[in-house]
Amino acid sequence: MGVKRRVTILGSTGSVGCNTVELLAADPVTYAVEALVAHSNVERLAEQAKSLKAKFAVVADPTHYQALKALLAGTGIEAAAGAEAVVEAARRPADWVMAAIVGAAGLAPTLAAVRRGAFVALANKEVMVCAGELVTQEAKKHGATMLPVDSEHNAIFQVFDTRQTKQIEKIVLTASGGPFRNASIEEMSAATPAKAVAHPNWKMGAKISVDSATMMNKGLEVIEAHHLFALESARLDVVVHPQSVIHGLVYYTDGSVLAQLGSPDMRTPIANTLGWPDRMPAPSPRLDLAKVAQLTFEAPDPIRFPALRIARAALDAAGGAPTVLNAANEIAVAAFLDEKIGFLDIAATVERTLDAMPNRRIASLDDVYALDEEARATTRQFIGEGARRAARV
Repeated sequence: MGVKRRVTILGSTGSVGCNTVELLAADPVTYAVEALVAHSNVERLAEQAKSLKAKFAVVADPTHYQALKALLAGTGIEAAAGAEAVVEAARRPADWVMAAIVGAAGLAPTLAAVRRGAFVALANKEVMVCAGELVTQEAKKHGATMLPVDSEHNAIFQVFDTRQTKQIEKIVLTASGGPFRNASIEEMSAATPAKAVAHPNWKMGAKISVDSATMMNKGLEVIEAHHLFALESARLDVVVHPQSVIHGLVYYTDGSVLAQLGSPDMRTPIANTLGWPDRMPAPSPRLDLAKVAQLTFEAPDPIRFPALRIARAALDAAGGAPTVLNAANEIAVAAFLDEKIGFLDIAATVERTLDAMPNRRIASLDDVYALDEEARATTRQFIGEGARRAARV
């Protein structure tokens, strides 16, 4: 009692990171910050580090090191840059680590935190998609505790009775349906990046917003749930729930269905993991069911949103298929945001990459990196071929 919980945030300047910083700033008595990591936003990183009195601040892009060092001059906060420094930050002696670096880039630092036996708040679903079996094995080996931050997985986490796993029939992840829930194929074909990132309920970064629009995020979450809760594909389901009030449900064999509800605000699941196993105050808007008035549900449309089917197929194939899925999706989404491919091309490109690459076993982190790199190269090749064909037309 009376000892502060030491905290590190990997990805402190992103949406999840900034929400975490807000919660920490509100309770300096309980929490102390060990390290903060950002990709390139050195101004915000330096501001956060000084405000929270962090010991260590890292910018992943080494070209921004001198700027960070200058901004932190005279503060006593150590500055560093580059991939090795990011991993070093994860190895620092923090009790709780927020893993919020977007994409496969978050894998190495997240594993470093896991291997210290830390409480790892997992906001990067791609880590479990790329290397879920490896991560869970390392967590068991080193005594790390994985705390899911994604609103859907955190909801399941709160109502999942680990003592009665055999009595759980299935878990259900909810999906808002994104900005194109009611759009036609023609409208989706013409969708611009600006429309795709305009999520109706959540404030998120561009990549995850596009994943929500394609429903690939829900496919990635199904794969992550498989590893987090040790449930086979048949016991993992998805339902579209436009109001984003119910975030997850657990069905039990006695007919009971336990659900977690809350306003769509990421500070709620972040606070749940930050205070775990206790609860801490969070400024999230309180849910008013009378004001919401109506909760509706519908099945995902497999025709307009094929990404969910593609992700499930990758989960069932196992091996390196989920790693390929994630890598191909990251490249395809980036190409869409750069207006090199259309919205509907995202899922089609991912599926083409999966079909083109033979599945293989993942036995080490090196296997993950090698396959990830190969999948990215293959996807870029397909995108380049499509651009050349379009130019000829």
